[in-house]
Amino acid sequence: MGSGLPLKATVNCDMGEGFSLYTMGDDEGLMKHIHLANIACGFHASDFSVMNKTVILAKEHGVAIGAHPSLPDLQGFGRREMAIEPDELKSCFIYQVGALSGFLKLHGVPFNHIKPHGAIYGQSSRSLPLSRALVEVNKVFRSADNDNDVAFVGIAGSAHQTAAEEAGVRFIPEWFADLDYSAEGKLLITKKHDPVPLETVRDRVMRLLNEKKVTTVAGTYLPLGDNITEVSICCHSDTPGAVEIAQLVKHLVDESNKAAGFV
Repeated sequence: MGSGLPLKATVNCDMGEGFSLYTMGDDEGLMKHIHLANIACGFHASDFSVMNKTVILAKEHGVAIGAHPSLPDLQGFGRREMAIEPDELKSCFIYQVGALSGFLKLHGVPFNHIKPHGAIYGQSSRSLPLSRALVEVNKVFRSADNDNDVAFVGIAGSAHQTAAEEAGVRFIPEWFADLDYSAEGKLLITKKHDPVPLETVRDRVMRLLNEKKVTTVAGTYLPLGDNITEVSICCHSDTPGAVEIAQLVKHLVDESNKAAGFV
């Protein structure tokens, strides 16, 4: 293991991203290989039927459920940036998260986390006012008997982490197995995800878990942060070969957690 404390890792996936009769990804196949499901809330994908079915599926597999709200951009799948004020963004997210919250109550499952989707994930990571607006949404959906039970999933060392820590909201750092990072460490969010060889995924994940280093497109390695002790690794449902990628990542995570004494 690299310097500092070992990483406790989970695998997460953005799910429920179909709409009406249209499907996106193999949610049933993926649920077997993840710990956290980020369920779309209607503004980039999903509808009331898809949302309900995805909550039921996650519950059946014992997967922790979180909301995956987006900018209001169905046509662009939420992957196009938009000029939006913090107060407007907060209302936008409360609207979406409220919809998922209803289905969680219906099926008696706890609300675990919120992870912004697509373009607003990147925008908010660079903007403290936007990130502060987002973590306020987490506080809105806290349970009555626990004041810190809805985590915020975001980028370590960014405005996401700063805003969450300021607000006393539990922060889960995230890293992406199937997306690239620039030489400066910026996550490269694309509208359509390209295939990623399993060997490339394996190398990236092992470097992250063993050395706490992020692989960049320049072939260099940047530190995740020595103070980071938890990470959730994302595998997108719309990446080609998503089930195989998630299965591999889950295996590597389970082995790493076991070796570190977390399980």
